[in-house]
Amino acid sequence: MAFLPTTVKEIEALGWDYVDVILFTGDAYIDHPSFGAAVIGRLLEAEGYRVAIVPQPNWRDDLRDFRKLGTPRLFFAVSGGAMDSMVNHYTANKRLRSNDAYTAGGKAGFRPDRAVKTYTQILKRLYPHVPVVVGGIEASLRRLTHYDYWDERLMPSLLVDSGADLLVYGMGEKVIQEVAAAMRNGFNAKLLRRLRQVAFVADRAYVDRLDEKQTIRLHSFEECCRDKQAFAENFTRIEPLSNLMEQTQTLVEPTGDRYVVVNPPHTTLTQSELDRSFDLPYERAPHPRYRGKGDIPAWEMIKHSVNIHRGCFGGCSFCTISAHQGKFINSRSERSILAEVERITQMPDFRGYLSDVGAPSANMYQMGGRDRELCRRCRRPSCLHPRRCPNLNNDHRPLLDLYSKIRAVKGVKKAFIGSGIRYDLFDDSPYLATVIKHHTSGRLKVAPEHTEDAVLRLMRKPPFAMFEQLNADFHSVCRAEGLNYQLIPYFISSHPGCTEADMRALSQKVLGKLHFTLEQVQDLTPTPMTLSSVMFYTGSDPYTGAPLYVARNQDDKRRQKSYFFREEQRSSRPQGTRSQGARSQSSRSQSARSQSSHPQRPPKGTPSRRKR
Repeated sequence: MAFLPTTVKEIEALGWDYVDVILFTGDAYIDHPSFGAAVIGRLLEAEGYRVAIVPQPNWRDDLRDFRKLGTPRLFFAVSGGAMDSMVNHYTANKRLRSNDAYTAGGKAGFRPDRAVKTYTQILKRLYPHVPVVVGGIEASLRRLTHYDYWDERLMPSLLVDSGADLLVYGMGEKVIQEVAAAMRNGFNAKLLRRLRQVAFVADRAYVDRLDEKQTIRLHSFEECCRDKQAFAENFTRIEPLSNLMEQTQTLVEPTGDRYVVVNPPHTTLTQSELDRSFDLPYERAPHPRYRGKGDIPAWEMIKHSVNIHRGCFGGCSFCTISAHQGKFINSRSERSILAEVERITQMPDFRGYLSDVGAPSANMYQMGGRDRELCRRCRRPSCLHPRRCPNLNNDHRPLLDLYSKIRAVKGVKKAFIGSGIRYDLFDDSPYLATVIKHHTSGRLKVAPEHTEDAVLRLMRKPPFAMFEQLNADFHSVCRAEGLNYQLIPYFISSHPGCTEADMRALSQKVLGKLHFTLEQVQDLTPTPMTLSSVMFYTGSDPYTGAPLYVARNQDDKRRQKSYFFREEQRSSRPQGTRSQGARSQSSRSQSARSQSSHPQRPPKGTPSRRKR
């Protein structure tokens, strides 16, 4: 069996008398490069370490899942899974979801709320002297004081709440190998604290020894709880650092009588490093333990898709990409991508259709600054807002060449683009026409998010006039090609700064003037470490201090969302059923949303093709 072992029996079959790293995850174990636990496990395996995975351990019983593999030689690694566990569990209205796309049979209830915290606390209680390293998106976005929408309060760093020894943030391939190397001869705090892209809790003596010129002192957790402005100021210092090409400064945040220290990140992986991560010998399938337990919806959605790059320079206010993957595009080589396409064509159930050739934003492949020295000095969170950076090279030709080569692979009948497309990058490129003619299943998805420019500016999205032009261009190409295709726009309600009047205007423009029947709609869920969550909590723009209207209570949020329906439907619907209609629409729309680029939009039933 080539899967990483998950049981004592599987470990014994390999002839192992010890395990170096035991990895706990909130997802089912799918051995595929789209799932973080598999990637981390395979990378460590390639470095010669023995790695076992405990997927979705039972935290309610006698904790046998946490005991069954014993003590690892180096450390425990903990991830909540490919999604934040709270987003995975609850709707924007804080109602418990009835399914989980990352579990066999789509069943809910196989992971706890705040999975990283729960798993870590159990491990530290059972094995107090064994190091626990936490990572993944749930840990990454909670590495410092953050607003928690579900508890409606600020929470300290996950390190403080969980008791973890070390936190790896961002995409962890490079740093997890360094962590393992540093622990070869036992836990060495001095050595581990020198690593980039890690966070830990330290005492005052350690912090006082740091180079002041390379250290940024943030407001303390307690000060942020007392003063919303302090929390806002912290964000305006953290976000620009997250978008630097080369960061050298360490963040220090006091919490009680201790300090959360966040070392600067690694630079973006090289293309060969990224290729290596995707080229590892994955089984590209769920572990055999799930046979007979039903399909895993997340796997069913992505198994015939290809991820071509990481990162996104859009900088949308509600998106966590810059905080987790970064704004600089990290593209795979054509060789690596085409090799994966060929492997997919050999899968027994492949029928010739790639479900997605995509990424967080589908059309940023190999894009970046013309002058990299200018990029090194840039602190903008977005290369597209408030206007496109004049240094940005938005040439679509490398991507169009890649599409052409994918279409030529034997066995590929059609390669769809299911990921979201940034139409503010098009210019005079033939990209739109190419996608419509060769890569659309009949429904092209884009994300204008709103119609009102004041709201769009707060979202860091382009003016709605650009979407109207896209709509005209889309139908022009369809008429010329004789295609009866649909343009499917995404929209968000209840974003900070969005009033009921703004939603009424959206309804009149989209449902009235443009005659769309909306499917892809979402009520905002403020997720940690985003500009939108800071605005939601503080009621102001942290950069300008300007006050903002915020629809906070669920009635106000449901009322805003009801404007996604036609005016005559809204007026004829009985007063008591309005909010139920909004929830029903949400259920139908969830499947197109992505944790990767929009973490507040979790899968409902099946995950987005943009999920990575």
